[in-house]
This record gives sequence, C-alpha cells and structure tokens, in this order.
Amino acid sequence: MIRLFWRAGSIAGPGAADCDGAHTGQAGRQDGMARRRALELIGATTLATGLFLAETAEVMAAAAKKPPGKDDKPKPPARRRRVVIDAGHGGSDPGTIGARGTYEKEVALAMARELRRHLVATHRYDVTLTRDHDEFISLGERVQIAREAKGELFMSLHADAIHRPDVRGASVYTLSEKASDARAAALAAKENRADAIAGIDLSKQKPDIAAILIDLVQRETKNRSATFANILLPELARHVQMLDRSHRFAGFAVLKAPDIPSVLVEMGYLSNREDERLLTSAAHRTRLSATLVRAVGHYFDKQPLTASS
Repeated sequence: MIRLFWRAGSIAGPGAADCDGAHTGQAGRQDGMARRRALELIGATTLATGLFLAETAEVMAAAAKKPPGKDDKPKPPARRRRVVIDAGHGGSDPGTIGARGTYEKEVALAMARELRRHLVATHRYDVTLTRDHDEFISLGERVQIAREAKGELFMSLHADAIHRPDVRGASVYTLSEKASDARAAALAAKENRADAIAGIDLSKQKPDIAAILIDLVQRETKNRSATFANILLPELARHVQMLDRSHRFAGFAVLKAPDIPSVLVEMGYLSNREDERLLTSAAHRTRLSATLVRAVGHYFDKQPLTASS
C-alpha cells in the first residue's frame, strides 16, 4: 500500500519522468522501513501476549495458595469413634477349657489384641481393652472401664463349651428384655450423681423420674445393640460356621451398661476340636478380626456423630 501511494504521487506531480528513479528508490526504503515496523509491532504484540499470560498464571497460582476464608474453611476431621473390647475371663478364672486343653481366657485375649490392631489400623477408632494381660477383672469393673472410656460400642469376646463335641459355630448375644428391666430398676435405686447415665443429671431428679429416664436410655441402648448384632451376624456368616438361631438373648452382666450398645460374641466351641483348632490359629483370628471391623464400620456409618457425642 505504501509503494502504490508513492507511485501515485510521482504520476501526479511535476517532473514525474525525471524523478521516477529517485522516487522508486525512496519507495523501496519506505517499504523496508514498513516491513521492519510491522515486524516490530508483531514482536511487541507477542511479547504483550506472553506477559499477559504469565501475569494470569501468577494470579491463578496466588489464588490457589490463598488461605481459605470463612465460607470455604475446610471441615475438621471426624472424631474417632470409641470402641471397647472385653476379653472374657482372665487370671484365676480360665473360662472354658477346650478338648485339647486350650483356655478360653487365652483365646479371648489373643483375639482382643488382634481385633484392636485391626481397628486401630483404620485410623477411625480409639480402642480400649478391659484387660490387656492375664488378670482377673470383675464383671462390674469391665462395665465401669467401658463407661469411663466413654465407649460407643462394647464387644465382649468368648468361646463356649457344651457336653456335645459335635456342636460348633459362632453366635451373638444381646441383653434380654427381662434382664434389662431388672437392671434399670437397680440403677434407679442406687445412682445419685450427675451425668450418671448418658449425660443425664440424675441427682436433680426424683427416684421415679430417674427410673423412667434410665429405662428410656437403656431401651435406646438395647435397640442400638440389636442394630449392631443384625449387622454383625450376616458378616460373620460369610466367613465362619454359625449356630442355628445365632442371635441369642441373655442377662450377661457385661452387657448391662445402660448407655453403651453392647454385644457378646461367642466365637465358637472349644469343646469342638475343629472350632478349637480355628480359635488357636493366627490366620483365623486375622480373618475374624477383619470381619468384625467391617461390621463395626457399617454400624458407625449408620450412627452419625451428634453434638453431644
């Protein structure tokens, strides 16, 4: 375009024939200058684009590093749930003695330790053992240990025995209705301190009101115990031999914490040689622990944390 402009001027101006060569040279110089200018403009545009992109990247990086504000503050990790494992018997109380001389107290403690290891490995639970050694602990003390640990789930581990050596299989016990009512009445008669039951201050309540409150709390506890048992039983059935009518009910003293869902797991029969062999096997304890951990996880998935928990 610049070259055409200068040619148009040379035709219209005076002395066009004499000046054509000069004008042509000048046009060439102008053309070169135009090209250089165009290249400079292209370079400047490219540089500006690059600077813009770099600045944009810096802004985005700074935004990524920006500490969260009030609205986008990350939620704190969920509190670990509290599980209490009770190894049955101990010390001067050997429990059942198996067909090959295996002591129930040893089987229960070995299983309790293995289960604790598996639960802790998930990083979801704080685990308390009622005993971690071969020692005698009364049934009432076991319940008290669980309550002082603010347990949210209590599992008592045992191995059964019967006069028929052909009987084998696991079962799960929860507290019977009759035993529950009797315990509620006994608690109402003796409890007289703040936060005695599930955070309820019984010291300010009349005896009849305290009895009603304890009964309500324990009924809810029984419901949660049954919920866990119903989750645990099908998990166990996938991996171990089960008794017929494997969900059973009894007034076991260790199940009588009024505000902690509790189950007693009979892991098998030491009077049966196959069950005894399995219960003394490390591999079987590992499989059984993994099964219990899955059931515990499913249970707590259905029991969300509350403000008071």
